[in-house]
Amino acid sequence: MRRASTRTRTALFAPFLPVACATLLLTACGSGAGPGNSSGTTARAAVDSGAIPTTDVVSGVHEDDTAAGLLPSGVTSLTVAVAVGGTPPGTTYLDDGRTLVGQDIDFANAVAKVLGIGLKTEQAGFEAILPALDSGKYDFGVGNFGVTDERRGSIDFVTYINDGQGFATRADSKPTEVTDLRQLCGLNIATGAGTTFETTLEKNAHVCADAGKKAYHVQTYSDPSAIWSSVQQGRSDVVMSTINGLRYAVAHQPGLKFLNEYHRLDVGFAFKKGTKLAPAFQAAVDKLIADGTYTKILKKWGTTGSAITKSEISPPELKD
Repeated sequence: MRRASTRTRTALFAPFLPVACATLLLTACGSGAGPGNSSGTTARAAVDSGAIPTTDVVSGVHEDDTAAGLLPSGVTSLTVAVAVGGTPPGTTYLDDGRTLVGQDIDFANAVAKVLGIGLKTEQAGFEAILPALDSGKYDFGVGNFGVTDERRGSIDFVTYINDGQGFATRADSKPTEVTDLRQLCGLNIATGAGTTFETTLEKNAHVCADAGKKAYHVQTYSDPSAIWSSVQQGRSDVVMSTINGLRYAVAHQPGLKFLNEYHRLDVGFAFKKGTKLAPAFQAAVDKLIADGTYTKILKKWGTTGSAITKSEISPPELKD
């Protein structure tokens, strides 16, 4: 399905942690709700039932002089924009409504410790982060940003995992896999706004007309919990989202099934094009891989199947 490269992955998808997550019928476990948002009760219920792992895998990380030495002169602190929402391993809140947790948070904090810098974390909508990097509002962004050739034209990436695009639906739905987008013709497809999934679906919308079939309808949502509500209530037929996120949601929500992987993508920290921060971040990720912290983070979030063997700066998009 994907070309051979130095980005060798380990065996596909380790089992997820056992969980008994409450209030899962209509929303994903650990929605991205923040303070003052009523759907935050879902996130709190998830934590209360042990759904979100909180093992500390970062505090023991030490500064590495070699990696830190690659930082531009005078850099002591950076501002990171974090996309919050969805099921783990994506970023969500603990039950205090303030503490952010997730795989991206662990990686960002671990890299900062390797580089010996402070981080100022700001929450932002997924679709708003990449455009804001060019303005200098944020120094870098995290949010499971897939590395695509289109994005590489305006964004620099430093890779740290491999994830990609997949599909899920209700357990009682007919689809068993989606290997060709023509299999979606006539269906309502729920996905996140501003994502590679939306781009893929919109870019290929012509395939149904080309085949003489009814077009599929793309339904985009900024709130991940709304995606799952739409599917569970029958307003959407299929979800297109991250492979790891879908597997987690299906493992912890009754009445759903994972269909299949569709397209693998490397995932990276996102920066303004031409950033001088990339070499330091690449060295920091490689240091985490070498000292075992990297594996600890993946095991914590049940994503060992997304491991890479070395970090790369803006590599070409993985091709099927």
